[in-house]
Amino acid sequence: MLAVVGVVVLATIGVGVYGLVRGPGHTATSRPASTETGTQGSTGTGSSGGSGGTVAGPAPAMLPKTDNPVTYARAVAGALFDWSTTTGYAPSDYSAPVLADADPSGEEIAGLIGDVASYEPTTAEWTQLATMKVIEHLTITSAKVPSLWPEALAQARGQLRAGTTAITITGTLHRTGVWYGQPASTTDPVSFTIFEACSPSWPDCHTLRLSQLNDPLG
Repeated sequence: MLAVVGVVVLATIGVGVYGLVRGPGHTATSRPASTETGTQGSTGTGSSGGSGGTVAGPAPAMLPKTDNPVTYARAVAGALFDWSTTTGYAPSDYSAPVLADADPSGEEIAGLIGDVASYEPTTAEWTQLATMKVIEHLTITSAKVPSLWPEALAQARGQLRAGTTAITITGTLHRTGVWYGQPASTTDPVSFTIFEACSPSWPDCHTLRLSQLNDPLG
């Protein structure tokens, strides 16, 4: 029901059909940063010099139990984008908390699995990034309900799950690593929308779907 209503709502207000409607899929623009870290010569914290020693990195995040949509969305964003190829974890390890704490009804799980997968590096990409000891981190500059969301709710006429909301995240994606033995870094703008449901549907917030990367609800 949520997905069907989403088609009508999002198409009607002219913002495209995505997020609650369909997963973003794997496209050439699904990831904002090249695997060739540092080819632009930008500066940053980087990793250790020389051939690159052991580089610290984040472990998979734990999502908070909260009924605050913005707090929860920020945590989900961190779980999706804060990772390291130097820790022994795989991309699925970092995204696992998002899926484990997703829609308790199970109605949106299949779609969310596809959404999350499109945000992750593929196995081949991860292997290549690991040779460069790449660490990724998202600096969030804005996390707020998009301006079109109230209109979407009005057009849904109460058919969306109670407590459903959208939080659009904008920020800067930082990658540091080692490129031909030298510390290197890249930065890229990133934006996306997290659709979630909180109280009164459930005591705490849970992720329903994700928009296409860099194609958020405005």
